[in-house]
Amino acid sequence: MLDMKKYVAPESLEEAWNIYSMSPSNTILGGCAFLRLGKKKIGTGIDLCNLDLEYIKDHETFIEIGSMTKLRGIETSSLIKSHFGNALSKSVRDIVGVSFRNTATLGGSVYGRYGFSDILTALLAIGAEVDLYKGGHMTLERFLSAPPKFDILVAIRLPKDSQSRCHYEAFRQSKGDFPILNASAFRSRNRITITVGARPQRCEIATRASEYLNTAINNNETINEDVIKHTAKIASQELVFGSNMRASADYRKHLCQVLVSRCIKEVTHGN
Repeated sequence: MLDMKKYVAPESLEEAWNIYSMSPSNTILGGCAFLRLGKKKIGTGIDLCNLDLEYIKDHETFIEIGSMTKLRGIETSSLIKSHFGNALSKSVRDIVGVSFRNTATLGGSVYGRYGFSDILTALLAIGAEVDLYKGGHMTLERFLSAPPKFDILVAIRLPKDSQSRCHYEAFRQSKGDFPILNASAFRSRNRITITVGARPQRCEIATRASEYLNTAINNNETINEDVIKHTAKIASQELVFGSNMRASADYRKHLCQVLVSRCIKEVTHGN
């Protein structure tokens, strides 16, 4: 349970930052959907509810999503579906239940860098970017690989591409449980990015597997079953898998090939 001494709802990002930077025990509050599951002592809880950060906006080259946007809003957004199909919707639809997704925020999921996150895996494949109040604009890949720093996540950007295809897969013991493993593939024109998460470590790009598949596409090879299986095998070999109460490392390694193969088939269909 949370142990919080003080709660504030600032009227500006600058006010929120000033309070946040006063003490390491001060914490930015999203929906607290995951934060409340752990045991944490918080000096001042900083709620961003007054900063108008719950939105999904359409720009010429990207879609901008405010950090306080609920996962349910992403799940049902017709704008997001029009550009990325059902991939992002699918990545959040099995997270606990609708009431939970009406509370959990995108910012909390992204800034928390949770290894079990579903949506991070899809966002990383898409090539999402983050806007930080102090750190500025950067790719999600860079944000995830950098050491955590005090900052406030303002928004997430999804680059638009009229020729893109995206797919997401996950395997769970039961609906509503954390994923045993998840995977995503994003095709932008003639380039594909493959990501795997819940290993149970944080999601990561399968670089070698993606490059092998992209080389095959650039050489006008037919993306048949053999090419897909070999790509998935490369992904399972280059990434590191761990064991926990949900599955062993060996099981996840095997499952990686299955999920990655499914994702590739979806984004290369008709290739």
